[in-house]
Formats: sequence, C-alpha cells, structure tokens
Amino acid sequence: MLRTFTQRRLALFVAALLGSAVSLADAAPASAPMVQTAKLATVRENTQMPWNAVAVDAHGRFIVSSPRWTGNTGPAVAIAEKNGTLKPYPDAAWNGWKPGSDAAHTFVSVNAIHEDAHGDLWIVDTGSPEFGGTPVADGAKVVHVDPRTDTVIRVYTFPKEAIRSHTYVDDIRINGNHAYLTDAGEGAILVLNLDDGSVRRRFDGMSFARARAQDTIVVNGKVLTAGDGQPLKVNADPLELSPDGRTFYFGPLSGPLSQIETRYLDDDTLSDDALAQHVSTWFDNPPVGGTAMGADGSLYYTPLADNSLMRRAPGGTISMLARDKRLRWVDAPFVDGHGHIYLPVPQIDGAPAFNHGHSTVHFPVALYRVNLPAGLR
Repeated sequence: MLRTFTQRRLALFVAALLGSAVSLADAAPASAPMVQTAKLATVRENTQMPWNAVAVDAHGRFIVSSPRWTGNTGPAVAIAEKNGTLKPYPDAAWNGWKPGSDAAHTFVSVNAIHEDAHGDLWIVDTGSPEFGGTPVADGAKVVHVDPRTDTVIRVYTFPKEAIRSHTYVDDIRINGNHAYLTDAGEGAILVLNLDDGSVRRRFDGMSFARARAQDTIVVNGKVLTAGDGQPLKVNADPLELSPDGRTFYFGPLSGPLSQIETRYLDDDTLSDDALAQHVSTWFDNPPVGGTAMGADGSLYYTPLADNSLMRRAPGGTISMLARDKRLRWVDAPFVDGHGHIYLPVPQIDGAPAFNHGHSTVHFPVALYRVNLPAGLR
C-alpha cells in the first residue's frame, strides 16, 4: 500500500492539521500484544516482481501485482506459477503499456488488487509510472475483471476533476454500487459511483486523511526517508470495510484509523464539513504495510517496525500472530475465507526510490501463507 512524495512537495505532505472533530474513543488497544507461534509457508517465489498485492481466485490461482517504480521487471499484473514464472493477467496486451501509448486500456503502474464478496477482481492503477509523479492522461483507473472468464467487465477511468497533481490512487473496497479508494499522495478519500462512473473527493487535505507531522516510518531500525532525506509521510493509505458494509475505516499509513458510517459517505448532498462531523477515531495503529479484515470484523495488520502480523479483535484486544525477519514490509495481506492469510513481501523500503536509485530488494521475493487460529477460520 504506499506511497508517493518528492522533495519539492514534502512540505505539503508533511503538513497535517491536528485539529479535527474526531473522538479519541477506542484509540488504545484493550490489552498488550501476546506472542503466538505461527509457521510461514512459502507458496510462491519469483525473481522479477516485488509483488505488493495478491488475490487467490476461485480456481486457486495466485494473481499478483507490483507498481512500476519498485524496480519491477515483470508484468504489472500476473498469475504467479509454482515454478516462479509470471503469466501476464488478464493478458499480455493489458500489460504492454509504454510511455506515450494509450493508458486507458493498459496498466501503467498497478498498486492494488481487491477481490470482492462475489469473487470479482478490482485492479487499481495509479496511472503514474514514477514514484511521486503526476498520473498520465487516462492512467488513473479501476479495472473490474471477471476471473471466471478472465475478461474485463468495465474500466473506470478517473475524471480529470477527481485527480490532483500528485494523486496516488492506492487501494479499493466495494460496497454495493459504490467503491471507496484512498489517495495516498494528496490525502483524500475517493468515492466512485459504480453505476455512472462519477467520482467525489472527500476529506481533501483534512487531518484524518493526512500523515501526522511527528510520525516516522521505521523498517528494521531505519527511518524511511523521501528524496531530500527527510522522513517520508504517506497520507490516506490503509482502508477497510466492516463485514456488514455499514462502516468504512481509513487513515494515513502511520495511523490512526478513523471510521465513518457508509450511509454518510454515500450521501452526495453532504458537504465535506458536514461529513466530517460523522468521523471518529477507531484505532491508533502503528505504521503498517497493509491491512485486511476478516469475516468476524477482526483487523489483521502488519506493523513495519518489527516484521510482524497482528490481529485486532472486534472487541479491541490485540494479539500477535507472527513475527519473522522474512516479513520485511508485508504490504497487503489477503484473507481467503478458508482459514488462511497470505502475506506478500515486496520489501518496499528496498525500492530504488528510497535508496538513491539503487534497489536493495533481496530476491527471490516470496508470498507466505499463515494458518489462522482454529477459532478464526
């Protein structure tokens, strides 16, 4: 989940208005973390793609993706085979974008894959081939795919008025005829109407969509920095939807996660100021690579500072499911509904953008599976 920031714009992204109408209720965990032992099973590896997202479809295929700026030399989206090969998905044409070519029907730089309750895939294209860059024309989009036939159902290209100079469309959740996405670059929530394709920017620049000035992102003891050497700030990034679809959770990468009822978020008649009155703080999480929500409302999240996988139970109790040095920046966990959680490990902190143009990613890049405790299956 990441991402985007350059030296000239760092001041813009660092700024965070601390005054807001949010409540601090439920901000602290109900208990201290408890260490549990969980075995990491390696299910896929490859030497081309630092995959940051995965979905397991009804055929049991592992569909993965990686942004272009991570140093990815494979497809933007692919089926990861057991032998380490990557088959372009849904076909080679969609993975054939070149600078100056049509961006509306090819992947420019994919940041997320989401599998909805019906098994359909929603692929989020940032439209920006460079880290911190401006999306190319018609590049920022959502591609809806039917994995049963591997056909594209519809392409939702974001209208110009919904995109800012440094918009980074990060991730997506589906709720009826609406989709919610985070703009990690500018700090906003994008509400996409799946019927007519219209997009509304919400909470643009408001405090709960922006990184706090004092927060840092630490991976393996090192503070992640932007191009000018200053601590990187990532705005609205993680997002989740409650199992009943009534509550939407969102926040900057470094926390906290806020919550709002989706009935308000879907109401086009409400102004941003009026909408903000319905936002409250839900969980003051640490900086995370990614999140996933279980069918029971459990939040699974991957703190970057200690290479771990954590669970926040519906009641607020925190527990540790795994900690392993191999879990270096787990990005977007995937809960398959059959007792497993999958952990793609792109090692984002090793991307050239954060290391003076040189990658420190250790290949092969792995995808791990963790068996969830029996009561959570």
